[in-house]
Amino acid sequence: MPEPERAADAEGADPASPGADGSAGAAGPTERPSENRSHGRDESQGQNDPAQGQAAADDDEEDDPSALRIEQLILGSKRQYTPFQAARAAGVSMELASRFWRAMGFADVGQARALTEADVLALRRLAGLVEAGLLSEAMAVQVARSTGQTTSRLADWQIDSFLMGLTEPPEPGMSRNEVTYPLVQLLLPELQEFLVYVWRRQLAAATGRVVQALDDEDTVARRQAIAFADLVGFTRLTRRLEDDELGELVEAFETTAADLVAANGGRLIKALGDEVLYVAEDAGTAAEIGLRLIETMANDPTMPELRVGIAFGTMTTRMGDVFGNTVNLASRLTSIAPKDRVLVDGDFRAELVASGDAPESEKETEDLSGFPYALQPLYQRPVRGLGVVEPWMLGRR
Repeated sequence: MPEPERAADAEGADPASPGADGSAGAAGPTERPSENRSHGRDESQGQNDPAQGQAAADDDEEDDPSALRIEQLILGSKRQYTPFQAARAAGVSMELASRFWRAMGFADVGQARALTEADVLALRRLAGLVEAGLLSEAMAVQVARSTGQTTSRLADWQIDSFLMGLTEPPEPGMSRNEVTYPLVQLLLPELQEFLVYVWRRQLAAATGRVVQALDDEDTVARRQAIAFADLVGFTRLTRRLEDDELGELVEAFETTAADLVAANGGRLIKALGDEVLYVAEDAGTAAEIGLRLIETMANDPTMPELRVGIAFGTMTTRMGDVFGNTVNLASRLTSIAPKDRVLVDGDFRAELVASGDAPESEKETEDLSGFPYALQPLYQRPVRGLGVVEPWMLGRR
């Protein structure tokens, strides 16, 4: 399937336009649709040019008819607009349309007749939110970009790991296309409903977190626990394992980590193959997740050792990711953590002590039975870019 354009949205660059399916470059060669605009001529100039129309028709004829049939099934309508025509039908400038399409990750299709009624409707909706004052233009572009990046990864997974296996021809002589069309016809409405359901659930949870934080008068900048869990020796594994084996190991690790994080009240930010990043609202939740990850992986003989680093503090959230010194500190702690161990910073330790999950001083505490976690101080050490850090080893009591 076509790949989405990866280029960044550079100010002043020639505008991109989407492929037929609202995904990258499904139709025709790459051209630059900015020539008319650069000379100040009308954006729609040349739309009725017979040679241009013939070129668009030729593009369609060169595409695989069965692929076009599947594309039309998925999109719900056929190709009928060039990028200029789609922008004009939506009532938006070509410049704004191109910004939206580029943000969603769609490749430039030049003057090909590659767009559908769904593309026009999507443009109208985004532009309408801007015109109504509900979103700024910059925010609408961010909405397009975050949605495009998330669904692109989902679509790639569904094709590579899901649909490819289901569409394996059951009998000799059958083509994959003969199997794909009826399967997509059956699955599409169900997967669409499920996607909307999960999105609504996630949106409700995220809204609840924000509202709760805003209602807390003491909250100026939200402090959370941020943690990395990293497979040890993953680079060596990539040289030793076959591609299929490596893929199965990564999938098992990500699945196990995601399940443990969610079940224990954390939130998975991202998975990077040999590493996962998660956050938790309080130190106790983050500590429990980190220790359970270590324990679960240690009990699986197929998994390499794991190490976890956790820090507590403020962070910047943008497009579902997190940034800042607290994130950097958690990453550094992970890199120096021993195998099958959890390292935390001083602020995280202070949060555990304040919540009653760990003693202030083990030597001066007579009864330690009420504390679920133990903390062992380690030598202070310089951490690149963050100064001197005193890490603590976290364990169960």
